[in-house]
Parts: sequence; structure tokens; C-alpha cells
Amino acid sequence: MTDESRKVPKGRLSRFGKIAKLAGGVAGGMIAEGARQARAGNRPSTRDLLLTPGNARRLTRQLSEMRGAAMKLGQILSMDGGDFLPRELADILATLRSGAYAMPADQLDQVLSESFGHDWRNKLSDFESKPFAAASIGQVHRLKSGNGRDAVLKVQYPGVAESIDSDVDNLVSLLRISGLLPAQIEIRPILEEVKEQLREEADYQNESRYLNAFVRALGDDDRFLLPRLIPSLTTERVMGMTFVPGEAIEAVLDEEQEERDRVMSLLIELFLVELFDLRLVQTDPNFANYRYNVDTGQVALLDFGASRRFKAAFTRGYLDLLKARVEGDRPGMAAAAEQVGYSLGEPGTRYQTLVLDFFDIILEPVVEDAPYDFGNSPIARIAAELGGEMQYFKDFWEIPPIDAAYIHRKIAGLFLLASRLGARVNVNALLKPWLED
Repeated sequence: MTDESRKVPKGRLSRFGKIAKLAGGVAGGMIAEGARQARAGNRPSTRDLLLTPGNARRLTRQLSEMRGAAMKLGQILSMDGGDFLPRELADILATLRSGAYAMPADQLDQVLSESFGHDWRNKLSDFESKPFAAASIGQVHRLKSGNGRDAVLKVQYPGVAESIDSDVDNLVSLLRISGLLPAQIEIRPILEEVKEQLREEADYQNESRYLNAFVRALGDDDRFLLPRLIPSLTTERVMGMTFVPGEAIEAVLDEEQEERDRVMSLLIELFLVELFDLRLVQTDPNFANYRYNVDTGQVALLDFGASRRFKAAFTRGYLDLLKARVEGDRPGMAAAAEQVGYSLGEPGTRYQTLVLDFFDIILEPVVEDAPYDFGNSPIARIAAELGGEMQYFKDFWEIPPIDAAYIHRKIAGLFLLASRLGARVNVNALLKPWLED
């Protein structure tokens, strides 16, 4: 979270104005860079003019100021767009994952007054006005619950729920017009799903139900710490929960190899339970959704707004895909991928071979019944190379099925964390109970 506060633009016109200002700034930056390059005797491409450090700062600063769906879509594209966005743009958008501006005191007062009345300060004990976390949809404050326990209050930015559709449409239009989003990429099929997911994330009553579902499923597992909902402090735009102690998950880096391996094994096992037992997955890959309790070794789970339910046929297809990969069954992998919703084209074609090669590499950790060394894995490099080659098959290439996109987003986040921790995990052993069931 940045220490600076910025007012959240509320109305559609003001939010559109921010997008228009961003478009003007990007265009102006291109003109200035073009003139500078011309004076130096260079003839840069439009892509080089677009993806300058100045335009990168404009894009990330403006989306961070807007927050809401505009910022969230930027985060999603940075995670899911590696195979079709310019790598430079994906890297620019990745900076949006680190946090947002906090809203100023007058807007905070407005939101809490609408939820609890103008005397809200008398109702919220020991409320800390300065948030200790801020993200794309809301910010989080410390306080005390009615019985004196440490608690947190997640407060949604004003106007973000009402501007989801226009934010997404305006941002995609900007990326199209500016050339930052390649014209040949058709993302309309995924946009409505993204909008629906964002509407769910902006509904704190809905997130409350997801939180309660995870508490029922995992509350007795003492390896995890989960907050408990405080119904009296929860509305559609404000969510009260008990405080869960812990440090950033990256604190595990200070632990011995054995502990790093254990924590990462726990998170991968949790994902398998979510996908194959609960069919309810917290799909947001942000590291901030995990905390680590140094004293107990427990992992705290936070922020369930991006949770998603999956149909049994989809999870069965994904399990079949994993089983076929373990067995080295390429035709079985192709059949399972089609069941999940991928379009692979005709058997034996270069495109289908590329897609299966892609699944081969990203599922490599499940194959051997031995610890997989994520810290020295070539997966990211090889997957990027295959993704680059897929771009030459535009007549065949399609946006992945939306359910698969959310699952791969979560898997990518787990892979990045495992790499960061240098973890060694026997993924095959963790998966085996489901393969044998």
C-alpha cells in the first residue's frame, strides 16, 4: 500500500475522464518519445513508442488512483495475459498487484456513515483511521469488536461497484485504441465473466458467505488460521472480521529449507482440496492473501471475495488431465483438455502438439514421486517460449475457458510463490490420493 491518499473518482463521467486523461497522456508520451528518437536518427516502432517508462508510469499511476474494476482488470491481465499480451505490458500491469492508494478521510467518513450512521465513531471501538492495507476494491482498518477482541474492517471504495461495467469497457477500449492490446486478440468472451466476478468481489455479503464456507471446511484444521465473520459489522460495502495475526508469507524465506518446503506443500495441498473436494477455490493469486505465523507455523488465509465454484464435470476433466500427464498419455491429455473446454484442433497438427507441449511443461511437477525443485525450475522460461510460438497460430488460438483461466491464474500464483521460497515439494505424493480414488 502506498502511504499517499488519493480521492476515488466516483461517477461514471469522472472515471471516464480519468481514462480519457490516461489516453491523452499515453498519446502525448508517444509523440514526445517519437520526436526524441527522430532527433537521434532512430525510427522506432509504434510498440517501442507505446511501451516507454513514462507511459508505464502513467498507466499504473492512473489505474492505482482509479482503483476498482480498472485496477482489478489490470491485475487480471498481468496474470492471465502472458501468452498474448506484450511481455512489457504484462510486466507494467504486474506492478498493480502491490497495492493501491488509500482514500482520504472525507470519503472514508462517507462510506462508514452510509453503513453505520453519522455517529459511526461511537459504534466502532478503537477504530484506526489509517488503513494498514489497501487493494483494488477496498482498504482494511484495525479496531476492536464488541467483546473487545482485535478485529478488522474492510471498507469498500465509493463508486467502484457501480462502475464495474464502464470501467472494464473503457479500459479495454483504451488498450485497443492505443495498441497496447493487440488487435487480433478477441477477449470479449472473457469480459462478461470478468465483470460478473468483479461484481461478486464487490458484494461483501457474498464474500461473507464464502468466508463462512471455508471456515466450515477448514476451521478444524489447526494448520490454518481463518478470520471469523462479525455479522454486526458487515454490510454489502463493509465487512467486519476477527483479526488474524501473522506476517507476510514471504517471511517463510527466513526459515530453514524444511519449513519452506512444509509451508509450500501445505498451500499446494490446500489448492487440491479446494479444487477436487470442495469445488470452491479462492482464485486470487496475490501473495497478500496468505500470512505466516512465525510462532506457530500456521498459515493464515485472507480475502475470499475472488472465490469461485466449479462444476463437477470441470474438476473431473482437470483431474483426468493430471492423471494422463502422470501416465504420459498424450491422447488422454488431449481428450481431458477438450473436456475442460480447450479447443485443440485436429490430432497431429502442429498447434495441438504445441498445446500438449505446454501442458507437459506446466504439469511437470506432478510427474515424479519425488520433491520438485521450484527454485531451479525451467517451467516459466519454456512456457513463455511455447506461448510465443502459439501466437503464430492466430486462426486456431482462443482465449482459454474462463474456469480454466481462473485455475491457471491460481496455479501461476502458487508457482511464483514456490519459486520465491525456493521450495522443494513432492507434488505427485500430494496428488496421489485423488488419482487413486
